[in-house]
Amino acid sequence: MSPEKNAPLRQGLPQPYSFSPSAPLVTLIGMGDQRNERQRLLELAADLIVVEGVSALSLSGLARSIGSNNRMLLYYFGSKEDLLAEASLVVFARFPRLRTMTENLTGRAPLADRLDAAWLAISHPDNMPFLRLFFETFGLAVHKPKENQRLLTTMGTNWSNGLHAALVADGFDEAPARIVGVQVLGLWRGLQFDLVRGASKELLDSAHPAAIRALLAPYGK
Repeated sequence: MSPEKNAPLRQGLPQPYSFSPSAPLVTLIGMGDQRNERQRLLELAADLIVVEGVSALSLSGLARSIGSNNRMLLYYFGSKEDLLAEASLVVFARFPRLRTMTENLTGRAPLADRLDAAWLAISHPDNMPFLRLFFETFGLAVHKPKENQRLLTTMGTNWSNGLHAALVADGFDEAPARIVGVQVLGLWRGLQFDLVRGASKELLDSAHPAAIRALLAPYGK
């Protein structure tokens, strides 16, 4: 984004902190305020990445955009990668259809119908900003897996654990639940990829029911 387009995002943001490089950070911010300050910076980072993405974002650029500096961000988050991992979770929490999707997998309706409803929650147009950010972030993270291990772990388990729990609650044994969970999540990721690249939502939504029922049929579901 150009500086002009960034202007509305940065309006009202504080100017970078000014302090002696040798001064201990704990003397600059009261101990009781550190948690609030950390959360404030985290929320601002989330605001930024959902608008601008992460592919061209350096630590110094991120710090400038949210009115901070490298040293402060490293003090609170340890690394740019860990900050982005946490900020991605903050962004995720702002999309209620995604946040509650696995919680809504349990119920009395047939399992296939519940999984269909879960896909419709994922594919809702309101979620497109997060889905774009997810794939952009993932694409960058896999090039440096050691530095981004926390982020990759979060991405890999955020839905799989809830999906596995729902399948076990529906009567699956542990091993089949793991297998079916991987299959369902693989289907969802593939459909999300097509959705983000611009495929017809109506076509993808129509393809989901038959695919899910084919996965569940060997288990009598």
